[in-house]
Amino acid sequence: MAKIALGSHREATQPDCIKALVVEFITTFLFVFVGVGSAMAADKLVGNALVGLFFVAVAHAFVVAVMISAGHISGGHLNPAVTLGLLFGGHITFFRSILYWIDQLLASSAACFLLSYLTGGLSTPVHTLASGVGYFQGIIWEIILTFSLLFTVYATIVDPKKGSIDGLGPLLTGFVVGANILAGGPFSGASMNPA
Repeated sequence: MAKIALGSHREATQPDCIKALVVEFITTFLFVFVGVGSAMAADKLVGNALVGLFFVAVAHAFVVAVMISAGHISGGHLNPAVTLGLLFGGHITFFRSILYWIDQLLASSAACFLLSYLTGGLSTPVHTLASGVGYFQGIIWEIILTFSLLFTVYATIVDPKKGSIDGLGPLLTGFVVGANILAGGPFSGASMNPA
């Protein structure tokens, strides 16, 4: 396991950190806006649950791939679980990870508030366990789905030995997010995200 660097509060005033936080806010906002917006649209427009699930999974796959690519300045984490994984891997300091988590939570909240306003007050969907799925089962679902996300991020983006897939990491990560939603969405909500 890599050594976790603590960092310091001075990071918050460094230009590269400020730029990264701005980009992380924008990419996380757009990710949540499109992802949650697609779920709201599916609820409003689609009568078939399978078609709605597919619609939401594809929207997430596309927006994840594009936002990770666009977020190269911040690393395009989009997700507190990814930030945590990168912290434990020694790729981000503890202090900067806290700034990222705050940024991600503010961006996702802003996106949801704006979606509620733009849709005339529709509620943003809440991830809940499906009928018949217990808490422990839901936790296992989310651990496996989050692991597959982090494994993909490390194998296709972070690992310097990724070889011929260089540059495809964001797209492949988007595919895994979409696949995870198809597999786990009907059971645990497929959050892959503690936020």
